[in-house]
Amino acid sequence: MTFFKTVKDALDGGFRPCKRCRPLEDLDVVPDWITELLEKVDQDPARRWIDQDLRNLNIEPERARRWFKSHYGMTFHAYSRARRLGKAMGNMKNGDSVTGTAFEVGYESMAGFTDAIKKFTGHSASSASDSTVVFLDRIGTPLGPMLAGATDEAIVVLEFVDRPMLPTQLARIQKRFSCVFVPESNPLLTHMRQELSAYFDGTLSQFTVPIQFPGTEFQQKVWNALLTVPYGKTASYLDLATWIGDPKAVRAVARANGDNRISIVIPCHRIIGSDGSLTGYGGGLHRKRKLLDIESGQSQTSMFD
Repeated sequence: MTFFKTVKDALDGGFRPCKRCRPLEDLDVVPDWITELLEKVDQDPARRWIDQDLRNLNIEPERARRWFKSHYGMTFHAYSRARRLGKAMGNMKNGDSVTGTAFEVGYESMAGFTDAIKKFTGHSASSASDSTVVFLDRIGTPLGPMLAGATDEAIVVLEFVDRPMLPTQLARIQKRFSCVFVPESNPLLTHMRQELSAYFDGTLSQFTVPIQFPGTEFQQKVWNALLTVPYGKTASYLDLATWIGDPKAVRAVARANGDNRISIVIPCHRIIGSDGSLTGYGGGLHRKRKLLDIESGQSQTSMFD
């Protein structure tokens, strides 16, 4: 099983917070026990965790599994394993030997290490450092946690963790980039976190973080058109279809809008019905309303007003 399948399977069967049972503002509360656990993993990413290690911290393994599946898209053990193998790839990319790296990240045999790297990347240990890595990190927002992913060059995914389409989006990213996922931050994810914070504070109206959004020619036309809808304004699906030169393609435009995998930055939330109604939004209409309120000072404004 590849690492990506582990991510997808975890998301497909993962725990989802119940919106009816939990207030929206409580979705991003990080328990103290999770904070402590994340700190310990960060301090020693090469550590090989077992269930008893969690119990020694008074953490039930099943509880950890549910939380990490909900917020990172994988179990805790998959998370810690990916951190360990991600560190190994980084070491080898920096010129460290395969043998030295294997023992540094906690593998007792070369056979075990090379097999793990092969399953993780699809490549041999000697060529694994050439694999494209998408770093994944959880970013807390006032509307609930988001999962962000970035290569060394650009942000490639930003989705609310409870969006049902997230597993599909990860599958498409894996296919487009032939990548492996490593749950760890990088400079672009730090940049994304800072800009999202400023956006929700109402002090940022234009994102500067680089983004990359491969797709079909039609999808890219729609997504590029979305980027032209100004902060504080709205447009309709018909407007988008007209802008890309195909006013009859309203339904196809709506599908492409829903396939956007970089939420907020590519502002699909600014697209509303021709009658001014809020229409479907992958993150939920409650979030769409709040995003529009943030941008327009509590009132929607058409681009043509």
